[in-house]
Amino acid sequence: MSFLRVCAFAKCLNRRALFEKGAVRVSFADWCQQCMSIRNGPVRRISGTSLQLQRRNVSFVIPKTEDAKKRLLEQSQLLDVLEARMQQLQTDTILDVQHAKVQFVKAPSSGRGASSGRGPKSTPQEKTAIPKSGQTVAKGDPKSQPSRWMEKLTQEKKNKLKKQQRLQQKFQKNLKEKPTAKSSKGSKSSSQMLPGTSHKTISTTAKKSIPLVKTNKGSMKLSDDSHAAASSTATSTAAAAVAAITHKVSQEKRKSSRNQPLSEGGQKQAHSDAQDRAKELAEIEELERRLREQVNQWTSSSNPERLQADREGAACGEVKQSIRCYLEACVFAGDIERAHRFMLSQHRVMSRRKHLNTDIYNIMMRVWAKKGVLNQIGRMFILLEEAGLKPNLGSYCAALESMGRNPSCSPKVITRCLSQMEKDGLSVDDLFSQCVFQQDERDKVLKAVRVIQPDYQPHLNVSTSQCYSSLVKDFYTERADHHYPKLDFTREELQERFKRQLRVEQACTVTIESVEAAKPVTENMAKMRELLAEQRAQWQRSLLQALRESKMIMANSSTRDYKLNLYPYLCLLEDREYVDIMIQSVANLSPSGESLKILARDLGHRVYTQYCIRQKHHSEAVEKLGSLYSAYSDLLAKDTKEYDVLPREQWCNLEMEQNSGPMLLGEETSWPYIITVELGTYLVDMMVKNLKINSDILNSSYERKLIPILYHMYAFRSTRQIGFIKPHPILIQMQQEAMETKLTFDSYVMPMLCPPIPWTSVKFGAYLLTPTKLMRTVDGATQHDVLLEKCQSLHAVLDSLNQLGNCAWRINKPLLDIIITIFNDRGSEKLDIPPPLSEAPKIPHFNPQDPTYTSTEKAHMKREVINAKKKCSEMHSLRMDALYKLSIAKHMQDEIFWFPHNMDFRGRTYPCPPYLNHLGSDVTRAILVFAEGKPLGPKGLDWLKIHLVNLTGLKKRSSLQGRLEYANTIMEDILDSADNPLNGKKWWMNADEPWQALACCMEIAKAVRSPDPTQFISHFPVHQDGSCNGLQHYAALGRDVIGATSVNLMPCDMPQDVYSGVAQQVEEFRAQDAEKGLKIAQVLKGFISRKVVKQTVMTVVYGVTRYGGRLQIEKRLKEIDEFPKDYIWDASHYLVRLVFSGLKEMFTGTREIQDWLTESARLISKSGHTVEWVTPLGLPIIQPYHRTRNQVLKSNIQHINLEINYDTKERPDTVKQKNAFPPNFIHSLDSTHMMLTALHCYSAGLTFVSVHDCFWTHALTVDTMNKVCREQFVALHSQPILQDLSNFLLQKYCSGILTDAKNKKYQEYRRLMLLLAKVPQTGDFDLQRVKESTYFFS
Repeated sequence: MSFLRVCAFAKCLNRRALFEKGAVRVSFADWCQQCMSIRNGPVRRISGTSLQLQRRNVSFVIPKTEDAKKRLLEQSQLLDVLEARMQQLQTDTILDVQHAKVQFVKAPSSGRGASSGRGPKSTPQEKTAIPKSGQTVAKGDPKSQPSRWMEKLTQEKKNKLKKQQRLQQKFQKNLKEKPTAKSSKGSKSSSQMLPGTSHKTISTTAKKSIPLVKTNKGSMKLSDDSHAAASSTATSTAAAAVAAITHKVSQEKRKSSRNQPLSEGGQKQAHSDAQDRAKELAEIEELERRLREQVNQWTSSSNPERLQADREGAACGEVKQSIRCYLEACVFAGDIERAHRFMLSQHRVMSRRKHLNTDIYNIMMRVWAKKGVLNQIGRMFILLEEAGLKPNLGSYCAALESMGRNPSCSPKVITRCLSQMEKDGLSVDDLFSQCVFQQDERDKVLKAVRVIQPDYQPHLNVSTSQCYSSLVKDFYTERADHHYPKLDFTREELQERFKRQLRVEQACTVTIESVEAAKPVTENMAKMRELLAEQRAQWQRSLLQALRESKMIMANSSTRDYKLNLYPYLCLLEDREYVDIMIQSVANLSPSGESLKILARDLGHRVYTQYCIRQKHHSEAVEKLGSLYSAYSDLLAKDTKEYDVLPREQWCNLEMEQNSGPMLLGEETSWPYIITVELGTYLVDMMVKNLKINSDILNSSYERKLIPILYHMYAFRSTRQIGFIKPHPILIQMQQEAMETKLTFDSYVMPMLCPPIPWTSVKFGAYLLTPTKLMRTVDGATQHDVLLEKCQSLHAVLDSLNQLGNCAWRINKPLLDIIITIFNDRGSEKLDIPPPLSEAPKIPHFNPQDPTYTSTEKAHMKREVINAKKKCSEMHSLRMDALYKLSIAKHMQDEIFWFPHNMDFRGRTYPCPPYLNHLGSDVTRAILVFAEGKPLGPKGLDWLKIHLVNLTGLKKRSSLQGRLEYANTIMEDILDSADNPLNGKKWWMNADEPWQALACCMEIAKAVRSPDPTQFISHFPVHQDGSCNGLQHYAALGRDVIGATSVNLMPCDMPQDVYSGVAQQVEEFRAQDAEKGLKIAQVLKGFISRKVVKQTVMTVVYGVTRYGGRLQIEKRLKEIDEFPKDYIWDASHYLVRLVFSGLKEMFTGTREIQDWLTESARLISKSGHTVEWVTPLGLPIIQPYHRTRNQVLKSNIQHINLEINYDTKERPDTVKQKNAFPPNFIHSLDSTHMMLTALHCYSAGLTFVSVHDCFWTHALTVDTMNKVCREQFVALHSQPILQDLSNFLLQKYCSGILTDAKNKKYQEYRRLMLLLAKVPQTGDFDLQRVKESTYFFS
């Protein structure tokens, strides 16, 4: 017996060895992943461990009881059934199997256990062995006795084969009988198969097959292996789908005619239905034709490989970005060995290799190229080939650079490299025009090329014939009458200003004096300032030591090579720079604390900014930047010749002329949001643990011990608990008593001291060194950048941003002094000057355990405490915001400065400096004036007076002449306001915009008192505001006569004020309700004004809800001192209902377009896509609203829950997509109108800036700007905007047409296609009338 056991055990070991050898040869990729997981599960559960396998093999040799034999036999039979069933499921799932991936797996027998079918004898040619019915099997025989399970499985296979044959015959017969209906019948036959059947085609040419995987829900999707082939058949697919629609309609028509015997009336109804369906069929045929043309064009212009790369990039883009950032950080820090180990560890494992692309391999290639190590670059090329990737221009650039650095490199090697480049479809000219060079890389590459081609000169492939939008084609091609403005500076002055700005950005921070009253320094203040200075020095030493120790531990830790960690990110800057960033954040921390997530994000962002600046120094780009800017200043300086090129064009020309050396367009990869927060969290944790102070520093009676100055605590925001970092009360007291008068800001917070770098591409422009995004996005969102980089026609957008950024500003010093006086004298809420915290309400203190309080009183006291704390927090935020703005203005009061601009994802433009800019409040707008002055001219003084009346808000429904006459009647008040703003009649304080009104009074006073007002040099900006601009665009889109008249598109003698009209209608409704005895209507008597309803009326067109409208009205009612506060909630509810009712009656014309946009977005997002469109100027826009997913960031201090709502892998948020599309689309149109106006004003020599739909210029040029503004509005809306939008959406969302008429989403798809094709009809309004409308912008 023992001998038998030994023999059986040896036999088992032999089988295991064979299995392991065979497993190496069988590619796991050839198996369906899902089937493998299902298959392996039962095998593991039934067969168990390897020891159990051994016992099973032995059990067939050793006699056992009958029960044990029977149980083992049933287990092996069940295993056979499961194995065969997995094959069947695999073939059922794949409808179209490529020849290279067909594999038949032999069902395991009882003697082989789980290893059957995967050993060396299992080949793809073997068929499944199924025992015949009635066959007996000996005990040691590997074939088991058949059971009812196996019989049932065999019969099921036979039935399935018969059904497939019948369906195939029927399908071929139908094709022969009706060749014209080929596509529709094909789709029908495939879609009508039973769930248990499959239409399997084994194709020998994989390129022609389009495998479709049918999921349980019935949806169809292209497999990844053949997506590239899908675009080549998009046209036929589109035709097939539309034909399927036609076939279905005709089939329903025949069915209804067969099943329903009709009466005479029914026949008429049927005839009418038939006509409707015929009309629908005609629409579908027309759609088919249009779609075929569009899809053909799209398919021919698209690159399948690029589409595949984009799709894969979206799937794991954040991981790739993290890997690239990690490698770049390692390389920049000089840790080449760590970078190389990490690269190899990612490459060796297939699951991690999929996250690598050619650009990631190129990072290491550039490292070896710098060292001239050609053999290492050769190894990288081998790794690329192993990964299935192709080398790109960056790869060959690194190879040639290495050859150029190696004097002993053979010319044959260079020749082979250039030949391989040519085979890959890449030219040497592409190398020099598309690669980004640093330091001397370009020179070394050129040196290598000239070894083979001694006379070679790079030819930059810059296309001179750009494809401009029809809106701006004449602007770029016909420049004979253009007069581009110059700045009032000499060339030397601009160069000196550049050097000053460069020093500011290199320092990364700016320290300025605070405007708060500099009170006499008391003994206590001096003591506290000295204590704080000592403590900060101690904190710096503590943090420096802690950082170095932490880095040492991380450097020596045994983390695996493939894991990402923070160590390289802590080596990018000098240790002292990290410490300075942390100390600065402590100084700026609010007494009420800050959210850990926000504090960490800001810290990480500061590190990234300094890292980018160091990168530019390292690449030697700063020196070249100075050379280019010096030449660029010729375009702007007043003492140089006139140029007929735009700033962007001039900069690009200069870059082409000075093409040697490094390039300014850096390749720095923006850090993923999670890395920024993780790095910041690490620094915050270090601060909390190491920043300490003696507990008895302010009171010697306390016990001396070291206590942290920062506390990590939790606070509730709504129902969510978030981490907070709060300063210790001792630190707060020391800072308040010290009353330090210094403020430290990041350098990009300050306006620029020289004209900004013109935007020349998506990645380059604005500040000199500080990284700036062209398009503002949510932290972490990348879809906007991807779209912008693909776009080739952004010149008009970039040029308009450059025009806005080139406007020079200065501070209105007399007005600033008045504002600072009030700011330091307890502020003024009426004048929007926030009071100091000393004016804040006292927080009541009570003991919740006091039995004398009732539960109602306790609840009331708790509410009072919460409200008082909220009020204090709000007052502190407003006070600090005003302090920052006024302090920056005071610091810049003797300077001339500029605001670089960028835009949001809709195209609306914004100044980059966040505090002081002309988009701010009434205060900040009032203290800013143009640096360039122009004489008032014959009508300039009149425009100043009209502008003043507009700022008061008193004569909105008066004509321009009426406003001018009113201004002349109040000249006494105007002059009194200018002379005695704080001690006179104070007329200016009652204006809607009091500070701007005061500034205008001062300008008018200086003008009228000058010897000749027409020659008075004015720096004051005059505004022209659109009349409810959103409704203006809707009315122009729909050519709605009534709507156009109500928003002043139609010429009228008197302005039509839509806000006053709605207020009047609401007042009529209120009066009717008051007569009926409604209490709230009676309370509101005399309080309904234009100002109360204006914001709600203005934002309804931008999608505001009743809830948002109620909050707006509530805010306006709170501003009315006389209105009873107890009725605010009821009154806001009542008024928002009346406002919405009034708007429905007045603007029925725009509702159709708004509904069409909303429903289109709903269906698009429901189909799984985000809404995209392109503005008439060619700016691509995508709505970044996706369903929120939570990502937990684990750190030592706290686990942070990051809510990610921009992830493109998540489904779109349908509610946000549909609600946001109409307002975002209108915003994109008003930004297009502004950009067009900016471009044409620049070509006319005007100074022009905008606050969205409010345009600013000198008083002298208001009439010219008004003419340009109207002409560009007419030009914009003369384009078929809605039709172009329809065509784009059809092409974008209806070209991948469904072929399965029984698909669950088929009706939704069809509804979307018909909806998008049915553009809302337009009215009879003549757009040319806008040119004659005085009050269109006024």
